Amino acid sequence: MDVDTVVEAAPERRRWLSILAKAPSQEVIEAWEGLAERPSYSALRAPEIGMVLVRGRMGGTGDAFNLGEMTVTRAAVRLESGETGIGYVAGRNRRHAEIAAAVDAMMQSVALRGSVEGAVVARLASTQQQRRDTNARKAAATKVDFFTMVRTRSPG
Repeated sequence: MDVDTVVEAAPERRRWLSILAKAPSQEVIEAWEGLAERPSYSALRAPEIGMVLVRGRMGGTGDAFNLGEMTVTRAAVRLESGETGIGYVAGRNRRHAEIAAAVDAMMQSVALRGSVEGAVVARLASTQQQRRDTNARKAAATKVDFFTMVRTRSPG
């Protein structure tokens, strides 16, 4: 890929990397194993576990502060056809990070993108949306509407 193609693909790539990172490990592994064709790849960076600093903001707009640290696992792979992929996932699941990197590389390949997009990325995105919808319905069921009656006093 040339630089212009990479820059244009950045928002879309962020989307699928986010989907892969947020999906439960078991779902990612099952989707990967369900692929009819899995290309071979070599590890550029074997899956490794580390820590990252998580920052927060009061009210979402206030000054940033250090919230704490969390464990992440990262990996980088290169397909035989030359595409390179990365994977960062929360937690300590090395296989999840490796598969995320492989799927990222496959999504960058014109020949492989069609098969992996529907079978892995769209499948995981759909499951995540269903989870969000279910949680939203549960939250809406507990909503309480408050109202205030205005009392007026007569002068006197």
